[in-house]
Amino acid sequence: METLIPVNILIGDRNYRIKVAPEDEEHVRRTVKTINEKIIEFKTNFAGKDMQDYIAMVLIWYATQITAGTIDGNNNEALLQALQKLDEQVNELLPQEKTE
Repeated sequence: METLIPVNILIGDRNYRIKVAPEDEEHVRRTVKTINEKIIEFKTNFAGKDMQDYIAMVLIWYATQITAGTIDGNNNEALLQALQKLDEQVNELLPQEKTE
């Protein structure tokens, strides 16, 4: 069984503690850096109500890049699933707006 190490990451304005394989830590940190850079870019260029809007924009951008094949990776399906899981976790943690 592979040993996982805890890693604290910051996405947007929230901290998350995740466990990753030691050999994946650098890749996770680079991905988080890219996500945060894109959040800043989208905040600068587009109107949004809150951080959840910008995170959603970044997830759409990232998933589009993956499906278009412009982001290098051997296992795009696993990455898409990881992004979907991250999106679900973010949605669970953020307060839900009432739509009337």
